[in-house]
Parts: sequence; structure tokens; C-alpha cells
Amino acid sequence: MAGQGNASRRNVGIFAHVDAGKTTTTEHMLYLSGRTRALGSVDAGTALTDWMEVERERGISVRAATTSCTWRGASINIVDTPGHVDFLSEVERSLRVMDGAVLIVSAVEGVQAQTEMIWNALRKLRIPTVIYVNKMDRIGADREAVLHGIHSYLTRDAVEVQQPLGSEQQFAGSADLWTASEDERTELLEAVAERDEELLLRYVAGESVPLAEWKEQAAALSRQGKLFPVLYGASGKGVGIEALLDAILHYLPEPGGDRNAPLSGIVFKIERDKTMGRMAYVRLYDGAMSNRDVIRNATQNVDEKVTQIRKVEGGRSEDLGVLEAGDIAAVCGMSHVRIGDILGVADAVPEEVRLAVPLLTVQAHWPDEQQYPAVVSALQELSDEDPLLDVQWLQDERELHVKVMGPIQLEILTTVLAARYGLDVRFGQPSIIYKETPRQSGEGYVAYLMPKPCWAILRFRLEPGERDSGLTYEAFVRSEDLLPQYQNEVARRVPEALQQGLRGWEVVDLKVTLVEGQHHVWHTHPLDFAVATPMGIMNGLAAVGTKLLEPVLHFRIVVPEENGGRVMNDLSMMRGSFDAPVLQGDRMLIEGKVPAATSLSYSVELNSLTKGRGTMATFFAGYEECPPDVEAERARRGVNPLDQSKYILSVRKALQG
Repeated sequence: MAGQGNASRRNVGIFAHVDAGKTTTTEHMLYLSGRTRALGSVDAGTALTDWMEVERERGISVRAATTSCTWRGASINIVDTPGHVDFLSEVERSLRVMDGAVLIVSAVEGVQAQTEMIWNALRKLRIPTVIYVNKMDRIGADREAVLHGIHSYLTRDAVEVQQPLGSEQQFAGSADLWTASEDERTELLEAVAERDEELLLRYVAGESVPLAEWKEQAAALSRQGKLFPVLYGASGKGVGIEALLDAILHYLPEPGGDRNAPLSGIVFKIERDKTMGRMAYVRLYDGAMSNRDVIRNATQNVDEKVTQIRKVEGGRSEDLGVLEAGDIAAVCGMSHVRIGDILGVADAVPEEVRLAVPLLTVQAHWPDEQQYPAVVSALQELSDEDPLLDVQWLQDERELHVKVMGPIQLEILTTVLAARYGLDVRFGQPSIIYKETPRQSGEGYVAYLMPKPCWAILRFRLEPGERDSGLTYEAFVRSEDLLPQYQNEVARRVPEALQQGLRGWEVVDLKVTLVEGQHHVWHTHPLDFAVATPMGIMNGLAAVGTKLLEPVLHFRIVVPEENGGRVMNDLSMMRGSFDAPVLQGDRMLIEGKVPAATSLSYSVELNSLTKGRGTMATFFAGYEECPPDVEAERARRGVNPLDQSKYILSVRKALQG
């Protein structure tokens, strides 16, 4: 696969389930390409892309790390993403800025829950992907089983372009099927022909098609996301890395983008550097930016000055001076920028795919009351780097709450707060994040006329929406009754007002329509509608009532057959629902759905029950209505707008302050 022409750049994400060997593979790519002089090791804590102290101690990737290398004259930007489900938000942000992906599957464990979830996201964004089967040298490596899993759980369009030579201790690398005998590459040629009508006709007619044409067509199909090449290797020994780098150039697309078009880019990661301060990692789709340029942050509607554009690799960085369409770099100097911000225009930026949904909320605790401001500041800074933490700061109660994906993320958060900020912060028991949704249709009304000066009248219609529809908002009010600027203020405040429903949880899956609104020429103050909107919304929620929604997980459990009956009984006790179990030899596969609240610790119980021989993989399946006997209330932040007189006083004081 050598000699890929003059293709100059690739942006590639390395994705996998935890422990499939992403970081080891990345380190070998950097070493083989000459980017590093010494080989980094995850186990020894010397991996270039695992540069945070906590990553080196734990041997896991916590943050997506950007690095780059040059291979056969082409520049490759590599993003090594975390594999643990607790850090899915990092994976989600990386997906958006990739043109191609390498999905690593362990030859021993095969396709796992996280692999499947990432695969679905890659397909949703139509990102061309090379599948790399790693750890072929390990005990239990099984090519047939892995290929069957890839075809069953991921795609029938995965096609081997290599033939592994042996497995386990006998693994001696892989043979390139393009240079193999005609018989050995029949399956590969037929797979390409099946996906290209013209080639199929020529192939069936017995026409001799040049090998170069077959290869180019396979590459074209791969770059279009219609065929997914499968390669084999053992990254720990550096076997298969050269062929993988060649495959990245041959099968994955160039980024494209027009240097002369208007600036269009996205911030996908934020870090703080001791000397450079706040660094925003930017993927540029169109245009170019240079040091000292003033650029438009379209999301926040502000102009910001770029002081430096740097290429960052782990703890090292160098000044680039310019960032052009198709490339990725760290941009310094933008003080307001947040993750997800669009720079310039949004025209060329792809859609976002949501994978990570934090299901747990925890309260932070610290030993010394004087540390309170420092803890607030540290957690808000960390929330800039990972917006899904969604730090909730209850000023009156002096409490801090954060949302998390799971226990490992909490451990890492504790370590980072100690190492980076010198703060001893502990977190309480995680509790499930529930949601609310309207029980029926109805109206909410508010006439905010006292204490003067004020005047705001609003009437909302509230209707239940489809599950997962979020919030739909419309206004049918004449501008002479309610000025456009007041209508805009109402529209801005409705989502805020729905953050806490009757039980204190966010209200979702509803349609809110403003059907009546009045201002007063003399008495209305611009902020009257900021005060009135939550009162009108809560009045409506009290009238229609709300139902509780809980997060539900899709699970796949594989256990020895003798444990199957007990596991199914446990699942029923946890309010789970499942399909008829499937026997696989002496093992049983059970798939279904189970509430997150009842199954939080079940994987530990399952491990104990099966003496380590059972596995449970879960991923988020959405929110569903709770049974009537399940109740969950959350302490309300601030004054309840239903207590109107008390609420008006507290909000007026806050707005004036």
C-alpha cells in the first residue's frame, strides 16, 4: 500500500473500548514514524498521549490527546480518545472533528458495549473507518469469533484486507491480501465487486481487471463509508503498525476545506497551560487564522484576539503561527471561549452527535469552610473543560453539585482537584438523575403587577411531547401586545424555568406556547418578563401535574448456563425486561433493558455470583416513565416560583445585585 500519491493530511481518531490498546497503538505509530525517539509505554507511565499525572498513575486515558506524525510525506493528526465509558464526553467531542477513524477491537474480548456505541456514532456521522484487530498475540485471540462479532454487532461491510499468520503465541504478523494468491484474495475482490455495479459486471464477465484498479476502488468505497477494511496486529510488539499507517493514508480521506473561504471552525477541547494560559483546540474546516488575528466567536457573539497558534503534543508545544483549513491546533488568547463554540461561520461545521448522558449527580464536600471559593472556582474551571459536569452552585446553601458518568470519573475528579489545585474534595454518594414531563395539557398564567413598578402578563399553553423530543417553544402574540424584545426575553427564560419542575428535576418532552402576553407602556421594566416567566411556567406545571422519568440502560449479559436462572430472576427483581435467552455453547446471552437506579451495582454482584466468569455490558437507552410507586424528589435550588411573593423579592434582589 505504499505510494499513496501527494495526499498531504489526515485527521484520524483512535477509538476503542477500554484496554483494547489505543494508547499503545498510538505510541507505536509515533515511534515508527520517527515522531518520538523512545517508545512510550502505558504500563511504565511514559506514554506521550497519557501526559496527565493521573493517566500515568492509573494507566488509562482520561482526556482526548492530540498528537501528529508524518508518514510517507503525509501529515497525520491523531486524536487518542479515552476508552472508559465514564469519559464518553471526550470521545463525543473528538468524533465531531475527525475525517476518518481507526476502531480498535481486542482479538480476545471482541466487540464490547462501548465499541458498539462508538460504532453507531461513527456511522451516524458517516465517518470512514478502518477496523484494527489488536492483541492477536494474546492467549484467547480468536480471529473467527472477532470477525463474527464485527459482522453481527457492527457491520456486514467489514472486509479483511489482511490474512493473519497464526494467532496467540504463534502470531507472526499478517499477509497483505492484495499481494496474495488469486485464490486467497477472491473474497476481497468479490466484496469490492458487490459494492460497485460496473466492476461486478466486468468481474462476472471474466474480464481481467488490473489489481491497481481493484485497490483504488476499495479505497474509494472505504473513503465513502461503504466498505470497512479489517487489519490485524499486536501493538504491544509493534506488529502491524506499519500496515496500519499505510491503511490510514490509503483508505481514509483527506480533510478537504478551502483556505480562501470564510473562517469556519469549532472548539472541541479546552486546556490550561502554565505559561500559555487557556488553550482552545480548534478544528478548522474553512479559511485560515494567524497569530494576532481578531476572530469572531459566533456562538457567544464576541470578537477575540488570537495571541498564538500552537501544535501541542502531550506536555510539549511549538508555535505554528498559522492554522489552515483541514488542520487542528491549540489557539491561545481567547479568554471567553468554551467547548462547542463555532469560530467564524457555522457553514462547514458538521452536526454534533450525543453519546454521553450523565446519569448521576453528586454533592462535593470539603473540610475547611474557607476553601469554598477555591472549590467553586476549580470546579467551574473543570466544567469549562468538560461541560457535561454542569456544576450547580447553590449560593444560599453553599453547596456544589456536579453531574458524572460513573465512579471512575469521580475518582479522577478527586485526584485532579488534589494534584492541580491542592484541594481535598470528597464527593457524596451518587444519586440517579431523574426528569419530569407534563401529565396532560393545560395552561399557566401570571399577572405580575405588584410591587410597583412592574407590569407583565403571560399565558402559556403546556402540552406533553413525544419521548426524547426535549422542549419545543412557540409564541403566538401580537407585537403591539408584547414588544419583540419582551417576547425574546420570555423565549430565553422558558428553558431556564424548566430546569426544576414540581419535584426539582428538569422538565422535558413538552411543547410550550405563549398564547397571551401584555406589557405596559409606562410601568413595564425590561426585566419584568425575566421575573414573570418562571412564575407562569410553574403555575402551568402545577395545573397539569408531572410524571417522573428515569434513565434506562440497554444491557447484554453473558453468563455460564448454570447461573442463567438466578440472573433472570435478579433482572425481574430490578424491574428489567429481556428477550428469550440465547445459548452459546455452555454460556447464556441475555439482552434487554433495566432501570439505571436498580442496577447500579449489579455488575459487581454478577462478578461475585459467577466467580468472574460473567460479563455485563450496558449503555444508555433513554428515559422512560417510572412506575407509580417510584418517587424521587430533589431539593430545590433557590425559592420556588409557586411561592410568588417570596420569589419576587428574592429575584428582584438578585437582579439588582
